[in-house]
Amino acid sequence: MPILRRHVWTLTTLGLPFSQSAANAAATPSVPDTFPSHPPALAREMVAVSHGNVKRVRELVAARPTLANASWDWGFGDWETALGAASHVGNHEIAGILIANGAPPTLFSAAMLGQLEVVKALVAANPGAQRIGGPHSISLLAHAKSGGKAAAEVLQYLESLGDAGAATAVPLTEAEMNSLTGTYVFGTGPNDRIEITLKGSLMFTRKGADARGLFHLGERAFHPVGAKPVRIRFTGERAKMALTVHDPEPVLRAERQ
Repeated sequence: MPILRRHVWTLTTLGLPFSQSAANAAATPSVPDTFPSHPPALAREMVAVSHGNVKRVRELVAARPTLANASWDWGFGDWETALGAASHVGNHEIAGILIANGAPPTLFSAAMLGQLEVVKALVAANPGAQRIGGPHSISLLAHAKSGGKAAAEVLQYLESLGDAGAATAVPLTEAEMNSLTGTYVFGTGPNDRIEITLKGSLMFTRKGADARGLFHLGERAFHPVGAKPVRIRFTGERAKMALTVHDPEPVLRAERQ
C-alpha cells in the first residue's frame, strides 16, 4: 500500500490522472526530488489557471486540496497567490472554490467579493491599507471594480477614501522609452542578458523568465510591477547605456550591447 501512495503522488504532481494501468506500467515507483513540497511547476500552474480556468482549478484542488494555497513569484518578489489571481480578475467562482478548500481570504478578495464590512474593518485596523497594492501592483480599488455589481458598495466606499487607486507613473515620451530599449549583458552565460522592450510600456525580460512591466518613478528610475521596493536605474547615453538593479542594494549591473 505505501508503494501505491507513492505512485499516486508522482502521477498527480505531474498533472496526470492516476490509473491502475499507469501504476502497473511503472516498474520502480519514485518520489519527486521536491517532496514533501509541491513541484514548482505545479504551483505556478495553479496560480496561472486561477485567473480563469475553472475546470482545471477544480481538477487540481480535487487532486491536491492544499494547492488552494499556492503562490508564485513572477519576478522581483511579485508574489501572487491563486486567490490573488482570481481576485484581481473578478472571478467569483474560482475565488469561492479556493476559499472552500482552505485559501485564506484577504483584503483584496473581500473587496472583489463585495464584503464591505470586512474591508472597512481591515482598513480601520490597518490605517493606510487601502493604498497597498496587490499582485502586479493592482490597486484595491481595481479589485473592487473587477467584482462588478456585487462589489458596488465596496467600490463606493473605497472611492470615498480618495487614495485606494493606483499611483500614476511619471510620463515618458515614446522616443524616451525607445532610447532605453535593447539587450543588456551582465555575464558570459547564454541567459546573462536582459531584454528591455517597448510594448505599450517598458518591459524587463531575462531569457527563460516572465516579462515584467516597469513603472517610471522619474529620472529614468523604475520599479517592476508588484515590487515597489526594487529599483531599476538606467544611466549613460545611447552609445553607452547601462542598467542597475537595486534590491535595495545593487544586485546586478548590465551594459547594453
